Amino acid sequence: MNYIEILRQNGLLREINEPTDIDLEIAHASYIEVKKANSKALLFKNVVDKNGKKYPPVLTNIFGSFRATELILGKKPDEIAGEIEALLKPKKPQNFKEKIDFLGYLFSMRKIFTKKLSGRGACQEVINLGESVNLLDLPALKTWELDGGAFITMGQVYTQSLDGNLQNLGMYRLQIYDKNRLGMHWQIHKDGANFFNEYKKAGLKMPVSVAIGGDPLYIWCAQAPLPKGIFELLLYGFIRKSPAKLVKSLTNDIYVPHDADFVIEGFVDTAKFELEGPFGDHTGFYTPILPFPVMDVTAITHKKEPIFAATVVGKPPLEDKFMGHATERIFLPLLRTSVPELVDYNMPENGVFHNLILAKLNVLYPAHAKQAMHAFWGVGQMSFVKHAIFVDENAPSLGDFDAISSYVLNRFGTKSMLISEGVCDQLDHASPNACFGGKLGIDATADFCEFVPEILSDELLLEKFRAKSDEILGLQQYKTDTKSPVCVVKISKNRRADEIFREILEFKEHFKILIFFSECNGEKVQLNNLYMLIWRLVNHIDALRDIYVKDGRVLVDASIKGRIDGFNREWPKQTDCTKAVVDELIKKGVVKNEPELFSKFEIFG
Repeated sequence: MNYIEILRQNGLLREINEPTDIDLEIAHASYIEVKKANSKALLFKNVVDKNGKKYPPVLTNIFGSFRATELILGKKPDEIAGEIEALLKPKKPQNFKEKIDFLGYLFSMRKIFTKKLSGRGACQEVINLGESVNLLDLPALKTWELDGGAFITMGQVYTQSLDGNLQNLGMYRLQIYDKNRLGMHWQIHKDGANFFNEYKKAGLKMPVSVAIGGDPLYIWCAQAPLPKGIFELLLYGFIRKSPAKLVKSLTNDIYVPHDADFVIEGFVDTAKFELEGPFGDHTGFYTPILPFPVMDVTAITHKKEPIFAATVVGKPPLEDKFMGHATERIFLPLLRTSVPELVDYNMPENGVFHNLILAKLNVLYPAHAKQAMHAFWGVGQMSFVKHAIFVDENAPSLGDFDAISSYVLNRFGTKSMLISEGVCDQLDHASPNACFGGKLGIDATADFCEFVPEILSDELLLEKFRAKSDEILGLQQYKTDTKSPVCVVKISKNRRADEIFREILEFKEHFKILIFFSECNGEKVQLNNLYMLIWRLVNHIDALRDIYVKDGRVLVDASIKGRIDGFNREWPKQTDCTKAVVDELIKKGVVKNEPELFSKFEIFG
């Protein structure tokens, strides 16, 4: 299938003929486009760099809407979830017809397994080996001004275990160092890293092939949170009802999709590491410069007329919003195998997935929700979840954020909270230690409310607070119609937040939940922008360190951390568009000048 044509026929593709630079321009245009209510995929047909060099076309935001994602999947995500649930809990056939139907279904399952083709695939129509290999001929994008260089952002990374019995498909950012060296940013918890450790112990080089393009479903499968040891392309076969067709790489033993637009082949020397980054990642912040493995490229093959697939990560909402929604729906049945009473769950886009999850539970006994929190934190990629809020089956729809937040706040009390510790995403910057830190669970399946504060106006409350501390710069209260209103406060950070908290407790009858924010590193805090406040909140806290409880009042310190907090890691800058680049895109007509959109999503910080 030609997915570009499918998107075009459905009015979901915008084609850009103006010369557009791989350095910031394509990424910035894509970043702004996907934040629109009617966002489309962008096909850049005149791709250049500052020296006038021309490149193959670049396709971004292919998953840039719910409709586009459904077209790529071929059906609604809930339908796929229903098929998985039927597979996990098959019903016993009751009559001859049902037996025949069941046998037919089992027979069709043979199609989920990959099919290895003989000969070469469309991905190998043009072959570059040896000295002709040049990664710099690829239109890899530089996304953010402070990025360490150009990165491949939608590479399907194919690896296999040392004994060849297990295959893995992952999607990691890949920094281009020069014409034949590619950084491998597989994080410590990923299967690619586990395979790497096997080769390292054996003292052998690790074969790796990276596919770009082809059927977009490969891309979605690459980020699917399947149980360890299951090859992601089996999920492709399950959804397509047709096996993924693979061909052998030319210079290693890795098999790749026959219809990929580009394939990069090579080997990782497990004894060599190189500094990788910085890179503005999906959290909306730059990751630090750290050593990662390097792939020595032995071949680059591609179609005669290839199209380079790329994505942009940064502050939400972005393309991963739509990919993540499909993942959320499709994997609900598998999550229920660990938490059988789970009714539903939701990953809010501004919670950047692992940072915030809402869950609805069929509660059977006291502390059931807290038990489920531990189950979440112990299963697969759910173990990375930093903040989980559980409600009972009578709660509003999890997708109705206004209603569900009121429901939670009307039941909140200090006994609602469970603070724990465990692994976290390697990209998390708030925890004092890389890869592990504090976690917060909130149980709203029962009413834990202890008291209701006497609400004052924002102006009067600010006046009282400032009488105690001139470090308080402003505040705004939310959900004052609930039993547990939330007061967000902007502070100048001259001392620890809990010291300010203790001083303003004199006015504790007027508040229940305080959230402190501060400004630094070019980060501007808009107290009236709730969407971005939530994004900043769940990024900036470590529950073990940043939650303080006194006299039934709760302070959440979402300020920027530094030496006065005993924080010894480098606090990252957020990803902001370069205004001069956006101005040039507006001048070209590639981007519209939409100040309201730019402000809502903090395009420039």
